[in-house]
Amino acid sequence: MYPEYELVQTCLQEIERKLSWGPSNTWHNDVFVELSEHIQQHTQVLLSPTTLKRVWGKVDYKSTPSITTLNTLAQYTGYQNWRDFKNKSSTKKPSRFYQKITSNLGVIMLGASLMTIVFISFYSLKSSDSRNETLDLSKISFSSRPVTSGLPNSVVFNVDLDGISSDSIYIQQYWDPNKTIKLSKGQKQATGQYYLPGYFRAKLLVDGKIIKRHDLYIKSDGWLGTVDYEPIPKYVQTKEITARPLAFSAEILEEIKSNEKPISSTFHLVDDFESISGDNFVLNTTLKNSYNEKWAVCQHVAIFVLGTKSSLIIPFSIPGCTSEIGVMMSDVYLNGKKHDLSGLGVDMSVHRNFRIAVKDKKLSVSLEGTELFRGSYTESIGEIAGLRYRFLGAGEISSIILTDSLEQHVVIEDHFY
Repeated sequence: MYPEYELVQTCLQEIERKLSWGPSNTWHNDVFVELSEHIQQHTQVLLSPTTLKRVWGKVDYKSTPSITTLNTLAQYTGYQNWRDFKNKSSTKKPSRFYQKITSNLGVIMLGASLMTIVFISFYSLKSSDSRNETLDLSKISFSSRPVTSGLPNSVVFNVDLDGISSDSIYIQQYWDPNKTIKLSKGQKQATGQYYLPGYFRAKLLVDGKIIKRHDLYIKSDGWLGTVDYEPIPKYVQTKEITARPLAFSAEILEEIKSNEKPISSTFHLVDDFESISGDNFVLNTTLKNSYNEKWAVCQHVAIFVLGTKSSLIIPFSIPGCTSEIGVMMSDVYLNGKKHDLSGLGVDMSVHRNFRIAVKDKKLSVSLEGTELFRGSYTESIGEIAGLRYRFLGAGEISSIILTDSLEQHVVIEDHFY
């Protein structure tokens, strides 16, 4: 264990209580992807899903988390930084009894481990065969249906847990504070709330293992605009969005400017597109940031390519703020504090024409013919399920052309001018 391990665990427990997503030992990769996005919305810092999994102990990693990671986690829980969290956390001096226990912890743990192994071995011999015999997955059903179209939306999950007597049954729904739902024995239905559009893989977990899963689309019904308040965003009505270019009205822009704390706004397009690989496509798009005062001076913009398995996040900022951005390419995350992302430093106060191309999991980002960034990843993002344009403050989009580079076929072509 590293020196501040116990303090970090205390911080993680605060985050888990804040989220109410159920026990973290049931969290899977998609949960950490969503948590990464959640933290970025709050702190404007992108911690990769891999980093979060390391901190939560999901992967073997014994080094102390970086101060950037610790500061961001502390800020997410409501503190100014990691130092502020440490100062305000209670640090009681351990009693003599506790110190004595601690000094003999190794012996105690060894004894406990041996007893646990004996117990597990004995229990397994008696019960594993009967459990395997009685659990017939073909008799277990798991499905869902949205209550309505549009957002927000409730989803009804129907389950038939025939033959399952476990007291650890969860639905992992992958969105909002209710994304993990605990089921009681014999429970046939459960509901979950969705506030943003997206592609979700709902999973039924028993004793921490996935036994059923299915795909769930919450569509945006065309372009949807949101002001990203927490925990519930504001849905911007069509009459408050201009079509030339795609932008918020002057009233919404004034509302955003009036916020004392940083706030993002987003345009979403989530739909059942034609089958187009997220690992082989070209996106040509023109956009700008329309607010660069107070807390939005860095002009942060991020383009999300949502896949059925993972996502790409391509960020931009003014040149002086590239230390604060991070690129996510499915399983690969590049932090601006540890990698040179200066190529993505662009004055976004005027319309910029970007070309984002992926070929066989190799990403290239260009601005008006000049390559700004290139990188690669290994885990497929699946088929493209949607696009998001997120602006710190507000922004506007002039055009989008999405092309399937394998079929040389244009899937989306929108010109907002």
